[in-house]
Amino acid sequence: MSAPVIGIGVDVVEIERFRRSLERTPTMRERLFTPVELAYVAPKADPVPSLAARFAAREAVMKALGLGLGAFGFQEVWVERAASGAPSLAITGRAAELAAAAGVARWHLSLTHSDLVAVAYVVAE
Repeated sequence: MSAPVIGIGVDVVEIERFRRSLERTPTMRERLFTPVELAYVAPKADPVPSLAARFAAREAVMKALGLGLGAFGFQEVWVERAASGAPSLAITGRAAELAAAAGVARWHLSLTHSDLVAVAYVVAE
């Protein structure tokens, strides 16, 4: 028997709007993303779609927990990649405390992007 679903979160980020934000505020990359994430996207010809998807993942986690923006620091949730390429969530700090209080034992994550948008879908069990 599977665990009960505690929450579902989805977030969509407009890639060009996100690109403009990153260009306007160069320090934003280091504030939002972990060194692991920045290293993962560094070799890409255009890292912005992948960064937008990772930003959407953070927002989707907040939504899955029923929380709003600012409930925890952006670097308290990040996306990791398995050898197979499958994404997963890493959660620490206040985000982990909130998840534990909500009874979350497991996360599911799906990321995708087109030329226009990046989407993250999160399920908290």
